[in-house]
Amino acid sequence: MRNELARAEVLRLQRIESFRHDPLGFVEWAFPWGEGVLAGHEGPEAWQRKVLAQIGEGLRAKKGPVRVAVASGHGVGKSALVSWLILWAMATTPGTRGVVTANTETQLKTKTWVELGKWHRLVMSHNWYSLGATALVSALPGSGESGRVDMVPWAANNAEAFAGLHNKGSRLLMVFDEASAIADTIWDTAEGALTDAGTEIVWLVFGNPTRTAGRFHQCFGRLRNRWHGHHVDSRSVSLTDKEQLARWVADYGEESDFVKVRVRGQFPAAGSMQFISADLVDAAMNRLPDLMVDRHQPLVMGVDVARFGDDSSVMVLRKGRNARAWRIERHRDLDLMTLASRVMDRAMAEGVKGIFVDEGGLGAGVVDRLRQLGARFVVGVNFGSGAERWDADGAKPLYANKRAEIWGNLRDWLKTGCLPPDPELRADLTGIEYGYNAQGEIQLEKKEDMKKRGLASPDIGDALALTFAAPASSFAWDLTVPVQEFYKTDYDPFAKFDEDYWWPQNDEFDE
Repeated sequence: MRNELARAEVLRLQRIESFRHDPLGFVEWAFPWGEGVLAGHEGPEAWQRKVLAQIGEGLRAKKGPVRVAVASGHGVGKSALVSWLILWAMATTPGTRGVVTANTETQLKTKTWVELGKWHRLVMSHNWYSLGATALVSALPGSGESGRVDMVPWAANNAEAFAGLHNKGSRLLMVFDEASAIADTIWDTAEGALTDAGTEIVWLVFGNPTRTAGRFHQCFGRLRNRWHGHHVDSRSVSLTDKEQLARWVADYGEESDFVKVRVRGQFPAAGSMQFISADLVDAAMNRLPDLMVDRHQPLVMGVDVARFGDDSSVMVLRKGRNARAWRIERHRDLDLMTLASRVMDRAMAEGVKGIFVDEGGLGAGVVDRLRQLGARFVVGVNFGSGAERWDADGAKPLYANKRAEIWGNLRDWLKTGCLPPDPELRADLTGIEYGYNAQGEIQLEKKEDMKKRGLASPDIGDALALTFAAPASSFAWDLTVPVQEFYKTDYDPFAKFDEDYWWPQNDEFDE
């Protein structure tokens, strides 16, 4: 019996050796397609088969490094393909050395490495590898110390971590996941590994095409002669939710940047899709307010009302350029009446002159209750209503709706504004993306679409943006004091008020 098992293992080793330059054949043979968790899956998707076959052809041609770049929409199976190629490389050349990196350490740990773990459990050669928290190591004889693929988070100030990528006389595998966000310095350092003679080199880069600058974009542009480039439309893949994709097309438009990037796997027309840059936010968080400049500015509050159980209702205060001096207040699982009372209490305690509330959905109840409590200046802001700011030529609205407009006002303010060094606020401001609708108006990514990308709802960012729904001067009680306006809008904060809605006269509140 032991001899039979040994002979079977030898035969399996010989069979796998035949796939050294045939990753497609390996993937078709090494996994239990149509069975168990793979029931209903008969093999790789068409685009995956094409990439696998192309790598095999490149290796057999022996004309230097094989470079493949894939720009795709969401949910097409990029991480699965990455996992197959890692397992193929290690099984067919035990001395393979490789590195896998991604745009963030979180992406590596929670997406790329988790997917590798899934396929590692399914592969026929499971016992030939040892999968750890940060490395897949070969357990086959003859692999030596070089038989490993490591998970390495990148950092622009630590590019030397990629400088030692050499494996002369064997095989070298480099994988960049979500490559559009990986800094050019990392790409430049990785290029040094391509100088090894007598080495099989496979460099694979995958990602959503979010930016029209950088090395990932160049793989499809001026450097396309060096790369095998592929664009993958999410609608062409059996794995994706076609109803959701159709909703995105209906919401944003077939030619919008959002659909180009998230569905069609095409680069946007307007450069980076990040609406607010990290540099702009970091500068505002490092800037200290000038209290003398803002002393006559009215204090206003933005209130974002949570719609789902995992979101927070948030209160943010701002006085002119200063949003740093007041704590950000977050609440979860509060009913509307309790939330309205908390808002009223905070407004009275701080001397708030005006309250902006997102009145869409549940927020309308908060607006009504605040008015019932006697709040004087409560502005219900409908994110989906029309924008007031027009383009420079006055030909059309600059923004698709009110939410995009107030975020645009916030972005303008950040050039001189002061923010608290709050990591959740930073994530909210830098995480949101944008595109253009069919009319050429700026349209922000929806909250639910951010969640599908693995990001939290930008509740704090929305609360801060709400404070820009109308000019601050609308709430200056002493109209003889000059008030600086940072933007102009025709939005009327008093449109829904009558004489019944007034603050109670209170000497403590009337500063």
